[in-house]
Amino acid sequence: MKRPAVDEETVKKVAKISRINLTQEEAAKFSKDLESILDAFRILQKADTKGLKPSFHPIPLKERTREDKIEEGLSQSEALSNSRKNKEKGYFKGPRAI
Repeated sequence: MKRPAVDEETVKKVAKISRINLTQEEAAKFSKDLESILDAFRILQKADTKGLKPSFHPIPLKERTREDKIEEGLSQSEALSNSRKNKEKGYFKGPRAI
């Protein structure tokens, strides 16, 4: 199977669709970079994975929970104390949402 090359024209086409302006030098650099990335994936595709179970995370995850505790916080008047104009009836006043 012939592998498609990532040439400068392909990079420019994708950049145009993505609305990214690239210079000729940038397109040439990205063309080489993308080809290197694809080569790395081609090597990975050759790895024998028969008989291996899928691994969704390389490190085992442990559920870490903590007890909910009510901590002392600001009172309503303390929370509103730094707001001069933007409070009304004991609450912060914000712009009207429609």
